[in-house]
Amino acid sequence: MAQPTSNRAIEASRRMELTEVEDGYRLTNVPDDPVLEQHDTDRIPEVDVDQEMLSESGEDPESWLMYGGGYEQHRHTTADVITPDNVDDLELEYELSVGTGSSMEGTPVVVPGDPPIMYQTNGPNHVNAIDAREGEVLWSYAYAPPIDVLLCCDDNNRGVAVYGDKIYMTTLDSGVVALDRYTGEEEWHTFTGDHEVGYSATWAPVVYDGTVYTGSAGGEYGVLGFLAALDAESGDEVWHEDTLPEDEWIGASRDSGCGTSWMTPTIDEERGVLYTPIGNPGPDFDGTVRPGPNFPTCGTLTMDLESGEIQWGFQESPHDVWDYDSAAPRVLVRDVEIDGEETDVVLGSGKTGWVYILDADDGRLYERSEGCSQHINMWRMIPHISEEERIPFVPGAPGGNDWQPPSYSPETELAYFVHQNFPQDLYWRFEEYEPGDPYWGGGLDDPADEIPDEWNGYITHFVAVDPTTGEIAWMDQIESEHYMWGGSMTTATGLVFNGDQNGNFVAYDGETGDRLWEYEFDVPISASPMSWYDPDEEAQYVAVQVGGSGWLRQGPRGDTLAVFSMEG
Repeated sequence: MAQPTSNRAIEASRRMELTEVEDGYRLTNVPDDPVLEQHDTDRIPEVDVDQEMLSESGEDPESWLMYGGGYEQHRHTTADVITPDNVDDLELEYELSVGTGSSMEGTPVVVPGDPPIMYQTNGPNHVNAIDAREGEVLWSYAYAPPIDVLLCCDDNNRGVAVYGDKIYMTTLDSGVVALDRYTGEEEWHTFTGDHEVGYSATWAPVVYDGTVYTGSAGGEYGVLGFLAALDAESGDEVWHEDTLPEDEWIGASRDSGCGTSWMTPTIDEERGVLYTPIGNPGPDFDGTVRPGPNFPTCGTLTMDLESGEIQWGFQESPHDVWDYDSAAPRVLVRDVEIDGEETDVVLGSGKTGWVYILDADDGRLYERSEGCSQHINMWRMIPHISEEERIPFVPGAPGGNDWQPPSYSPETELAYFVHQNFPQDLYWRFEEYEPGDPYWGGGLDDPADEIPDEWNGYITHFVAVDPTTGEIAWMDQIESEHYMWGGSMTTATGLVFNGDQNGNFVAYDGETGDRLWEYEFDVPISASPMSWYDPDEEAQYVAVQVGGSGWLRQGPRGDTLAVFSMEG
């Protein structure tokens, strides 16, 4: 299915070019102002999304109203038309060219109605409102980021939040823009950080009780990580809190200590807190300039929803020098039994190659899972750049689990994680911090100069983990030249959908890991799928964006939104 014959917003996005510079990227050919193209906007049903709809999104088969499906980030649909017995009959409903051919890492949201409306984003800061039933674009919007915006790892955008009559998208210059969801017209834009010193934003924000929650990226530029809360109606800042407590850092190291939070937070409505992943300390590889454990980098941080006050934190890699961010969204699982007691747990999965099962009240560690990737030369000190010696590390700097969102199935009671499993050489060097300049404190070689004999030959493991014991239920080991770079989704019938770097969109049996159905594309899938049920069509739909992400061997690009369907 093609785009409308004329779409100025798509053309503006297509003309933007991502230019590789030393240790990063910049955008060129950027329009002077945002571009909006409207088509048949009257087809969008005027039903504002309220808090009750958001709170029930994870249980409503007709909607997918936020990045993780629901606040607990299960990435789970209760739609039950597609089953292990009939998934072979799942068919492609339509393909839509989104037109930009840039980074395709997003998850669409769908607002129920007649017709259901999908809001789909991709890089660079491009969003479409789509009749999800017909696959037709109703309006398109292209933000105009500044040409001097600093990007470490691509011009990604992973999705929007929706609330009331608006949608909310982060912008590459470290901002949030609010758009009228019926017309695409800009309502407000708020900067949360200074892009000239390295701040940026690529994740989907989340809205709760009239407040938009967003984070910070720029962990390769020596920024200071933060989370921010914005008023959903006006864009005014409600609170802005640093992630690095002053009493946990020595001297001036905190000022460039990073600890950014660059994926969507998880909301715990009962406790009134958010759980957010926290990235690497700065500089990435040189730990000599930042003594101590550098708390709470490379782990999980819990903050009060109303004030931003830190409640607790947990580190997976204290005093990290391997770039072992913990970036993937946290997964909140309620009412699990551990050691004979019922409790709620938070699952943290980062680049170290394990899953950490944490108590939701205080962050204490119940279990560290079995290894989801191999661990070769793990925790060894990396060599200085002046030394000829190189040590191959597994996991390398991409992980383990990078940003790829996990999923959880209430049916199988298992959680599903993507973990990279590839050797890289890492090295450190001393670098002076200069605002706006890369602040890696070293570098990496991908692939490693010498592949260790112990490496099993599989670049990625897709793993099912028991969230009460940490035991691995099954593992799909994937051979490829590229990293798997998207996340997964579970269904009410025990299926798990995931797209891989070889272009295969796969439906797994969530209990056994058997591949029950596959559809092959000619480019990698670097995004995370979602699903909804359309009662007027009596059909369940599954959507995934198809196309690589250009950073660090994720394969060739594409610009396809693929939607599959099955009538019930």
